[in-house]
Amino acid sequence: MNETLDAASVAAASARLGRVLTDDQAGMLAVYLGLLVKWNSRMNLVGPETWPEILETLIQDSWHLADLLQTIEPQPAETLDLGAGAGLPGIPLRVFWTAGDYWLVEPRQKRALFMEQAAAHMRLPRTRVLCARMEALPQARRQAGLIVSRAFMPWKKLLAEVRGYLAPGGRVLVMSNEATGETVEGFALDVEKDYAVAGKTRWFRLFRLVGEDF
Repeated sequence: MNETLDAASVAAASARLGRVLTDDQAGMLAVYLGLLVKWNSRMNLVGPETWPEILETLIQDSWHLADLLQTIEPQPAETLDLGAGAGLPGIPLRVFWTAGDYWLVEPRQKRALFMEQAAAHMRLPRTRVLCARMEALPQARRQAGLIVSRAFMPWKKLLAEVRGYLAPGGRVLVMSNEATGETVEGFALDVEKDYAVAGKTRWFRLFRLVGEDF
């Protein structure tokens, strides 16, 4: 595909998907998509190969997630994005939602390096990369107001594993291809919201830590 990847092209493609971008948002997404396509040709970071496919099938998640996160109170002072991979949803999410400090946690060095490059080129606010396994996170990174997970591990296992990484009343955002309405002991399901991407329905599930002696 020989389309020129610039802010205007990204803005036009996003508008066709129903999202009107500011000039700054279009510019930052153009930088990210350009880097992702370039690195993807060498590292196989994501399945789609062209930037319009990535925009439609992966980036849309981030702006829908931003819309949801902007409604929660209180806004988290610190967010952990576990198993961040190529920075999805986290890096484009920060184009639309900038609350608190955002930590992209990824143990694979090449993927962590890609995210560092992308965040730096995009000049994302208060967004940092930690090349580490979850279990190796320092104590200072174990008081998150929000944990985000795309496909880090099955959601029930995730909730069981991350209790010790949440601040009192902290939340966990799970992205899923199905709705269940279920939760697990120690968590309340605050929000289950559906949205459409590429003709398919996806869900966000926002859990809140409860029942602890705060």
